[in-house]
Amino acid sequence: MSSEEETSQNSSSSCTPPRSSSPSSLPPASHFIGKKEDIVKDGRMTKVVNGCRDILVLHHQGQLHAMDTRCYHSGGALQYGDIEEFNGRLCIVCPWHKYKITLAEGEGLYQAVEDPTAKPLRTHWRSKGVKQRIHKVTEVKGNVYVTLNDSSEAIQSDVYQTERYRTGLLKAEPKPMARK
Repeated sequence: MSSEEETSQNSSSSCTPPRSSSPSSLPPASHFIGKKEDIVKDGRMTKVVNGCRDILVLHHQGQLHAMDTRCYHSGGALQYGDIEEFNGRLCIVCPWHKYKITLAEGEGLYQAVEDPTAKPLRTHWRSKGVKQRIHKVTEVKGNVYVTLNDSSEAIQSDVYQTERYRTGLLKAEPKPMARK
């Protein structure tokens, strides 16, 4: 079995990282996602990693990003969201409720009003803090790998990684609209 296949096959029923080794240029708990050329062509790819984590890998402006697939707010399918820039920060916009999530940190952004009594209203972008779990992406010889963010600190998007939400959301999810 090649190291690429070994990394891809290496999953267990729990979300603990596998214990086997992977190619020396990769962190020990890396998971094969796919070929970079395929991700670049499609712009994004989803994959269940380690048998229990739904991951979205995006290619945008020459960079790869990985995060939990479901939006932290209500479980919206982020793979159908648009990528936009807000206050100089690249975000994915949830297609369900238009929540803005930074690609680099997983922060939720919102527009705050300085003084609601002043006319015209003056707004500025603020962070709600990290709400979406971001994962590390590594590319080796045209192959893309993800290392799960194993921080023990709870992040809101974790809620949608349970089997209860996965199966319920998939049944209830409306058919996606075509992307622009």
